[in-house]
Amino acid sequence: MTERSASQVIEARGLVKRYGAITALSGVSAQVQRGEIFGILGPNGAGKTTLVEILEGLTSPTEGTARVLGIEVTEDPVAVKSRIGVQLQASSYHQYLTLREILDLFGSFYPKHVPAMDLLERVHLADRAGARIKTLSGGMKQRFSIVAALVNEPELVFFDEPTAGLDPDARLDLWDIVRDVREAGATVVITTHYMEEAQALCDRVAFMNAGQIVGLDTPAGLIRSLHAPYRVAVTSVTPLPEAAVRALPGAEEIELSLSADGHVVRLRAQDAPAVTAALTTLAAREGARLVDLAVQPASLEDVFLNVTGRKLSG
Repeated sequence: MTERSASQVIEARGLVKRYGAITALSGVSAQVQRGEIFGILGPNGAGKTTLVEILEGLTSPTEGTARVLGIEVTEDPVAVKSRIGVQLQASSYHQYLTLREILDLFGSFYPKHVPAMDLLERVHLADRAGARIKTLSGGMKQRFSIVAALVNEPELVFFDEPTAGLDPDARLDLWDIVRDVREAGATVVITTHYMEEAQALCDRVAFMNAGQIVGLDTPAGLIRSLHAPYRVAVTSVTPLPEAAVRALPGAEEIELSLSADGHVVRLRAQDAPAVTAALTTLAAREGARLVDLAVQPASLEDVFLNVTGRKLSG
């Protein structure tokens, strides 16, 4: 095994999945490196679930190959399943077993497993060991679903929408737990609808749309791929000359308006420092006092819209 292949936890090549006349995946190729948090984003029907199910050994591709932890998934799915962890939704657990009993049951399926109380302590649920899943809050259920995927000390963990439906504070708590899983040595693959979640957590992100990967890079790399990835807004007491603003090098999509705070110029730029410097120089030359200057980088939502022509939520 080469050093490069040893560093690849997942290697998918040309994956196609058809269900009759419907093509769920159309030539998907991607690699996931050991130790990273890899995000898969896309709307419902994009192919995320199909791709993950192939990687987990739950379904076979119509065409293409997938190697997980060095194993050809279709040749030995049992070996793959013994070394990965998969998050289940709360409704998938037996409603009349306690949290400790569920973890003990799951652990009994593996030759090596982590004690239930050790797992519960990792997500601050040790005091609820005797509780049933139906008595937990939404955040507690999600924390438990994460830790239940870790009973076999997996090398690779799949998290499916781990913070769906949670309030902002609970989501931040879950982010910390996902980071802790990676820090403990596991590679993490996460599907999410939340762009800010992917931007905060993921080392690399794959955008999926209509059964294909339409973008794959680090969050910063994806954002830099936009032609003009920064929004700049400047507000002045007196207006800046429109012709001079429109002549600024590197300024695009320029809009001038009047607000309660003053005269506003909004634009997009590839080189935000250069454009803001040119704006402040112009304002000084014209004697226009600035009352506000804001620079906002583009988001993954902007990239997704640029690549697919649609919003993720749309």
